[in-house]
Amino acid sequence: MTTYALQKLAEEKVFKDPVHRYIHVRDQVIWDLVGTREFQRLRRIRQLGTTYLTFHGAEHSRFNHSLGVYEIVRRIVDDVFASRPEWDHSERLLCLCAALLHDLGHGPFSHSFEKVFDLDHENFTQEIILGQTEVNRVLTKVEPDFPQKVADVIAKTYENKQVISLISSQIDADRMDYLQRDAYFTGVSYGHFDMERILRVLRPLDDQVVIKSSGMHAVEDYIMSRYQMYWQVYFHPVTRSSEVILTKILHRAKELSSQGYEFAYEPRHFKSMFTGNVTLKDYLNLDESVVTYYFQMWEDEKDPILRDLCDRFMQRRLFKYVEFDPSKEYKKLNQLEQLFKEAELDPDYYLVVDSSSDLPYDFYRPGEEEERVPIHLLMPGGEIKELSRQSEIVDAISGKRRTDHKLYYPKDCLLDDSTHKETKQKILDILGVTER
Repeated sequence: MTTYALQKLAEEKVFKDPVHRYIHVRDQVIWDLVGTREFQRLRRIRQLGTTYLTFHGAEHSRFNHSLGVYEIVRRIVDDVFASRPEWDHSERLLCLCAALLHDLGHGPFSHSFEKVFDLDHENFTQEIILGQTEVNRVLTKVEPDFPQKVADVIAKTYENKQVISLISSQIDADRMDYLQRDAYFTGVSYGHFDMERILRVLRPLDDQVVIKSSGMHAVEDYIMSRYQMYWQVYFHPVTRSSEVILTKILHRAKELSSQGYEFAYEPRHFKSMFTGNVTLKDYLNLDESVVTYYFQMWEDEKDPILRDLCDRFMQRRLFKYVEFDPSKEYKKLNQLEQLFKEAELDPDYYLVVDSSSDLPYDFYRPGEEEERVPIHLLMPGGEIKELSRQSEIVDAISGKRRTDHKLYYPKDCLLDDSTHKETKQKILDILGVTER
């Protein structure tokens, strides 16, 4: 490595943080990366997308979270692993950079945006790291192949699996930060667990990071915390309603563009997204402030669907929902689609089935899609045992996927009986909506 890689700041920099109290930066490389335009862009990408429309405090950003992940990894490699012979200390800077940059490629409203335009934020993260960017210039100063190493860690292809497991595993710095940070900013109590205890019992071993068996109960608490956060916050039905509307806005704008529609306010920032020819520059020019500005402008569009959906999102007039099982109620869905058309409500935009699914913990199942490296416990005699084999709590939920389905619709439109009164009443009856 070059002397730049070893360079320390004349004075340590600190970020005051509500989760970790302080985030410490001593390395010149890390300080320079934080100052790049690509990393600063993360200030304008919310960590939880549209969740702020459900939990009003959820305004924190990917910038906050990325610093938090960096701080957890810094504590592990500088404090917990510092005296461990099983740990390769030359990997320290690589771990810190990968932790800091792991979410660099997230776009506005992240996952909803990716679904509509068939994008992958991890691919963009690697492209930013390897492309003609300020981030790449900083990393290249460490050594010519250093950007590729960082990209490999994020892609989970790096040869040292210990490094990967710190950033991406079933108990990693990423999850440990976002669970606590998201709980703090949403105001819920579900995401709290004893991170200090978990950090104390982490151990590097062979090609993985394991947990001393004495810390098993702290890990149980962490897994249950994750389970609760997914169902109480991340999959909250109101948040999913706002994501449905957001997704439909983007679909509508894309469809109108393909039809040659003349927008009153031309969506030039979306042009390459609509055509599928997205350059890195196009992607980095989009953030949530830009997207919401277009939504605000489109509240005055002449297309009634785009206009209405944008107004709903900006003014928080969200869709209502009912429980719905698409595998058993597909006939009901077909009937509703026909009735929506008769009521002059386009079912493609106003009748939406949304499904959420989560697998809290799983053990290694060779050959299956998305193979998961399990959490291993280091027993007092040096034996390694998979977590669910020792914990009855974890065993009870291992491999059990929970799925939830909701049917979203604009209740306000159905209660407006100025037109198609009988048809709308039929829809309400099928949906089981009694109050008017």
